[in-house]
Amino acid sequence: MTPSVRRRSHALRRRRPLVSAAVGAALVAGIGATGTGSAQALAGPVKADDGARITAESKVGTREVDITIASPALGKSVKARILLPKNWTRNSTATWPILYAFHGGQDNYTSWTRNTDIEAWAAQYNVIVVMPEGDNGSYTDWYNYGKGGTPKWETFHTAEVRQLMERNYHAGALRAAIGNSSGGAGAMSYAARHPGLFKYAASLSGILSMRSIGMPAMLMFTNAGNGQDPFAIWGIPWADDANWKAHDPYTLAPKLRGTGIFFSAGTTGRPGPGDPDVAPWDIGLLSEIAVGANNKDFKKRLDELKIPYTAHIYGDGRHNWPAWVRESKSIWPTLMKSIGANKA
Repeated sequence: MTPSVRRRSHALRRRRPLVSAAVGAALVAGIGATGTGSAQALAGPVKADDGARITAESKVGTREVDITIASPALGKSVKARILLPKNWTRNSTATWPILYAFHGGQDNYTSWTRNTDIEAWAAQYNVIVVMPEGDNGSYTDWYNYGKGGTPKWETFHTAEVRQLMERNYHAGALRAAIGNSSGGAGAMSYAARHPGLFKYAASLSGILSMRSIGMPAMLMFTNAGNGQDPFAIWGIPWADDANWKAHDPYTLAPKLRGTGIFFSAGTTGRPGPGDPDVAPWDIGLLSEIAVGANNKDFKKRLDELKIPYTAHIYGDGRHNWPAWVRESKSIWPTLMKSIGANKA
């Protein structure tokens, strides 16, 4: 699923290239340096364990950069956007807590900066924010009919991006994740599949019980509409149920014990504050009814397991950014506290 209404659109920013795409090109010290930001060459970017590497870095804001990553896990190059704290410098020996912000389907790594004020939220704290590319929102290493292989989005996010951020941008081991729509499901799934990876996981209108009645069909339909082979992602429903279970936050809920949890969704199928005036059969309204019911199933599961969480099942609201902006702003201080990100 994907947001179809945008809260706002940033003016096109002028990009200033900082490195070439040549392997081993030097990153520069201008970003985060004091003074005039002179280009002071350092050693080339450090690779991830599997050879994933940064091939380009472009400055798109005062403390905002886009990087290009040559990813063996994906078999191609993709981008990620990074927000750096005010006191960050290239040659620092310190580390910073980091927040991963995952986007929804039919969107890309610019989604959060295009639709929210995440730059302003982040600037209030000593925190790094990374917004990696997420394809059409599958957030999994594709099953590919049991053969595996590319694309491996989970490996890309949890191993390649993590290691590149730690080895090149001073990200520390205190991590949190937030995501909207399929990005929210990804944040919760990653937290459950990699216990301890994130201190906190926040899902905004994410499907958190993949195997609930009607959910496999909804996911198949959505991914087919994205031009993907829906059976290649998690496998064929029921026939490959073990693999669906292995990626389902509801099934994996016991592994979330010890991780901070937040999830939110609408339930009524009526527009909420800031939503467009659309017909009752609008897909953004109808889909949120299904997502809301799904989140209530997940809530019941956590209650049965006596796992602490914070939930906001808010009733009116479309599957789009007005609600997600409100929920993000509300949970932001909690996310920052969970990873020890102090006020800037």
